[in-house]
Amino acid sequence: MLVIRDLDKIYKGTTKGVRDISLHVEKGDIYAFIGHNGAGKTTLLKAITGIHEFDRGAVIIDGLNLAKEPEEVKRRIAYVPDNPDIYEFMTGIQYVNFIADIYGVSAAEREARIAEYAGKFEITDSLGDLVSGYSHGMKQKLVLISALMHNPKLLIMDEPFVGLDPKAAYLLKEFMREMTAAGGAIFFSTHVLDVAEKLCNKVAIIKEGRLVTSGLMSDVVKDQSSLEAIFMETVES
Repeated sequence: MLVIRDLDKIYKGTTKGVRDISLHVEKGDIYAFIGHNGAGKTTLLKAITGIHEFDRGAVIIDGLNLAKEPEEVKRRIAYVPDNPDIYEFMTGIQYVNFIADIYGVSAAEREARIAEYAGKFEITDSLGDLVSGYSHGMKQKLVLISALMHNPKLLIMDEPFVGLDPKAAYLLKEFMREMTAAGGAIFFSTHVLDVAEKLCNKVAIIKEGRLVTSGLMSDVVKDQSSLEAIFMETVES
């Protein structure tokens, strides 16, 4: 579903960025991407979604080359950024419909999905309010609903659990399991290592812009260890 080959992205005039990243996210994967602040997680996520150009390598999503067919690739993915900066002059329902319009979601499909997701996230009564009046958690829920609106094949998220209350976090994990059970794939960064260990079947750890380990969670975390212990050992070495 997602193949990253030998990707480099270095910010001009600095040594910051990511180097020689290769990863493979398959259908059905819930793939955690972890690292300390400044390790390069957001840089990579923005590169593979087409927000940032990269210097070398290739990104293949659902068999399509991002560099050659960016619009078609973006139709098949959804991206949830680390900060829900959305149009505050819109109401919640206007924003969701705006995203649905971009992806060509039919009226019947969007109505059903809005009813389901907004109902479960308990923001149905707030959809008529301006986004400017939303809390951080409500904005995060709105972004998640919008990301799921076109039933993406690949969901890419940057710290999606930040700002969510326990019930919303539980619901997001359920939606993630449902999406991958139906043949989708998820690649997301997180600092919540116990959630990643329990939820994900694969994990990659990045340090100072380079991958230090990646693969099946069961292979990375073994011998009665924990992902937290593996991570601390990796970043402190």
